[in-house]
Amino acid sequence: MLTAYPNDTIAALATPPGQGGIAIVRVSGPAARTCFDALFRPAGNQTVESHRLLYGHLYDASGEMIDECMAVLMLAPRSYTREDVAEFQAHGGEQVASQILAALYSLGVRPADPGEFTRRAFLNGRIDLSRAEAVMRLIEAQGQQASRAALRQLNGGVSAFVRAIQEQLLSLAAGAAAALDYPEEIDEEEAAGDLAQKAADLAQRLLAACDERAARLLDTGFEAALCGRPNVGKSSLLNALLCEERAIVTDIPGTTRDVVRGSITLGGMRVNLSDTAGIREQTETVEAIGVERARQAMQAADLTLLVLDGSAPLTAEDEQLLRETAALNRVVILNKSDRGEAFPLPGALRVSAKSGQGMDALRQEIARQAKVRGDLPLTSARHMQLARQAAAQLQTAADALRDGAPLDLAAVDLHAALDTLGGITGDRVDEKLLDSVFSQFCVGK
Repeated sequence: MLTAYPNDTIAALATPPGQGGIAIVRVSGPAARTCFDALFRPAGNQTVESHRLLYGHLYDASGEMIDECMAVLMLAPRSYTREDVAEFQAHGGEQVASQILAALYSLGVRPADPGEFTRRAFLNGRIDLSRAEAVMRLIEAQGQQASRAALRQLNGGVSAFVRAIQEQLLSLAAGAAAALDYPEEIDEEEAAGDLAQKAADLAQRLLAACDERAARLLDTGFEAALCGRPNVGKSSLLNALLCEERAIVTDIPGTTRDVVRGSITLGGMRVNLSDTAGIREQTETVEAIGVERARQAMQAADLTLLVLDGSAPLTAEDEQLLRETAALNRVVILNKSDRGEAFPLPGALRVSAKSGQGMDALRQEIARQAKVRGDLPLTSARHMQLARQAAAQLQTAADALRDGAPLDLAAVDLHAALDTLGGITGDRVDEKLLDSVFSQFCVGK
């Protein structure tokens, strides 16, 4: 059960702290209008109206001017929180923002908790819980694919999918109740068979909507590891892909001893690149640790970029790495193409980190591998966990009905699945869950 939320007024800096062109201080609650009138004086003969941006000056309680600014008052319910909201758009800088907040606190306003504005938007019915979570996912999105997924969620994509399943669940539960209440009119065995199939179909729909790989890639990025024997140009390729000198490049074998990482955006997806130590038989302890880490990175990556020196004959180490990575998702890269072609290798990409030859083709191939489906309704780990739990409950109901269990027993699992899905939209939540969700938000959102 949710307790009544405090009916007080809160304030916070809604823009990142520090120096900048603008600092926005947001106020929400029943005293927002009073605070607006107390601190802000419009210039000239401007009339204060809801949703009208005004130019003027801010003053503290003693009458001392704080700043020249723009300000807007947004009266309930047409605001982000569905409460009265005031926003002051002042010059960026920690001192100005601190003075505005101090003036508000002197009027009895409370500092907002992390995510409290969005939490109030949820509790006041403006958005459901999945859309509230999408706000933070959109803020944190790294790459266009992640931002598009968050935007679909914010626009109700998750809600629409889940509510459609819930409506069908309610229909199934109603069908079970009707068969129990009117046994002389509805054959219970026929009803059980129909309900079992529909429950199993809904379970499959929920499972099909879950894609752990896509969700992980949208959250943390696509992992690509550059691997190969020493001096094939892995570090040069990393620098060329990143367009910066991230890794040290020398002619000395074994220069890279640890994993060197960098990130780029390809095809709208964040790609995390790892340059690893050259893999070879080694006698030195530190290099041995680097080689072991290279093998671990190779096994853990979404894509292994196996780099060979295309200007020199294949070595025994190259052939061993070709066999070792054959079962992995990999792209074989023949580097140093500017020096000529020493051997053919079907399917390999010929590139030159030095001249740039073939680099566009390499980027396109990584982007192709990193692409995720654009129509996935569930891209949050929390949502997928609940969807799988509901699918298991539906499958339990279907199996029980097929085994001849009473309808009322299966109905318990149908209602349990309905409650589980309510955890996604916020229909069935408690304070502990809300605290967990909104604690991840930044202050001011």
